[in-house]
Amino acid sequence: MPLHRIFINLQSKYFSPGYRCNKVKQYSLLATNTKMSAQYLDLAVAPADTAFGLMADFEADSHPKKVSLIAGAYRNQNGDPWVLPSVKEAKKRISDATHEYLGIAGSPGFVKQAKELVFGPLTAYLQENAASIQTVSGTGANHVAATFLAKHLRPSQVFIPSPTWINHKSIWQMAGVPIVEYPYYSPSTKEVDMAGMLQSLEQAKLNDVVILQACAHNPTGVDFSKVQWEQVAELVQRKKLFIVFDSAYQGFATGDVDGDAWAVRYFTEAVLASESHPGLCVAQSFSKNFGLYGERVGALHLFVPRSLSAQGARSELMLISRAEYSNPPRYGASIVETVLGDQDLRSQWKADLDTMSSRIHHMRNLLRKKLEEETQRDWSNVEKQIGMFSYTGLTAAQVSRLREEYHVYLLPSGRMSVCGLNESNIDYVANAIGEVFRNA
Repeated sequence: MPLHRIFINLQSKYFSPGYRCNKVKQYSLLATNTKMSAQYLDLAVAPADTAFGLMADFEADSHPKKVSLIAGAYRNQNGDPWVLPSVKEAKKRISDATHEYLGIAGSPGFVKQAKELVFGPLTAYLQENAASIQTVSGTGANHVAATFLAKHLRPSQVFIPSPTWINHKSIWQMAGVPIVEYPYYSPSTKEVDMAGMLQSLEQAKLNDVVILQACAHNPTGVDFSKVQWEQVAELVQRKKLFIVFDSAYQGFATGDVDGDAWAVRYFTEAVLASESHPGLCVAQSFSKNFGLYGERVGALHLFVPRSLSAQGARSELMLISRAEYSNPPRYGASIVETVLGDQDLRSQWKADLDTMSSRIHHMRNLLRKKLEEETQRDWSNVEKQIGMFSYTGLTAAQVSRLREEYHVYLLPSGRMSVCGLNESNIDYVANAIGEVFRNA
C-alpha cells in the first residue's frame, strides 16, 4: 500500500471524532479510578490504642519512681512477671513437644479440659448440645462467636455493658450488629447499676444478644451478687435472649475456680431446663489464670437447647476459624492440658491462683487504708472490688496530673491495675493520689 494511503488510514482512525471521544472517556475513567484509589488508600491515621500508647510512654519515662498501673497482667511483689510454678513444671514435661499443626478445632484434650473447667458437673449433660473449639485466646473466642451469631442467629442488636472491655464493642461493630450499651456501673453508688441495666434489657427483642462478664468485671472490678445474677437470668429467660459470657478470670478473680464459674453454670442450668431458650456462648481465656499472656490460649463453647444438636454449629465454627487463622496455637494449649490433666499439677495451679488473688486482695486492703489516711474519705469500694482492676473514681484530669507530676500511669477512665502495686511503691502511689485530691 502506498505510504500516503497508510497515512490517510491512520489519520482517519486516530483523529476521527469517535476515536477521540472514546479515548477521552477512557482517560477520564482512568483518572477517576486513580482518584478513587488514592482516596481509598489515603486514610486518616486511626487513634492509637490508649492502653498500649500509655505503656509506650511509661517505657520511655526515665523518672526513677515511675509506676505503671496500666497493663492487665499479673506482677509479683517485686513488680516482675511471674511464671506460675505449675506452668513451669508443665513446660519441663512438654519440652520435646511437636511443632506440627493442630486440627482446626484445636487439641481435643485441651478442649475437653477447658469445657469441664467452666461447666463443672454440668459437662455430662452437654455432650450433644455443646459445640466447643480452641481459639486464639478470649479475643478470638469473642470474635468467632460474634461472626457466627451475626450470620446464623441474626440478632437485631447486641447489648454491651457500659463500661466494659474495649474489644467487646470493636468486635461486634466488625460483625455488623447494631450495638446498645446498657448501664452497668453507677458512679454514685460505686456498685452495679441494677435498675438501669434491667430497664435497658427490657427493650431487647427475641434472640438479641447480651454480653456478660462471668467474674472480675473489666474495668470496674464490680461483680453481681448471686441475687442479682438470678434477677438477670430471670429477665433473659423470660425474653429469650442469647447470652455471651466472657470468662477471662476464672480462678484468678477470687482463687475459687468453681465459685468464679457460678454464673455461667447457673445460666446453663436454665438453658438445660428450657425447650425454647436460644442458648448461650462462653468465650474462655487462659491468659490471666495461667499467666500465659503471649501464648493466646482460649476456647469457645456454644450451648444450644436440648431439642437441637450442636454438630452443625461446630462445623460452622470450624469454617470461621479456618478462614481467620486456620489452626490455633499448640504450645500454650499443651501447657494448660498438662496442668489440668495431672492431679498434682492441678493442685499446684490452684495454689498458684490463691497466691495471685491473695496478693491482689492484700494490696487492695493496704491501698484503701493508705488512701483513707491521705484523703480522709471512704475508699472501701477499692477493697470490695474483685480481680486485677479497680475503678478508682479519679477523673481524666486527675489521672493526667498523676502521670505528669508523679509519673504514676493509669487509664484516663481511672481504671487501675492493682497488680502494679507492691510494698515498695504503694506509699508513693497513695501519697500521689492524696495530693491530687487535696489540690483538686
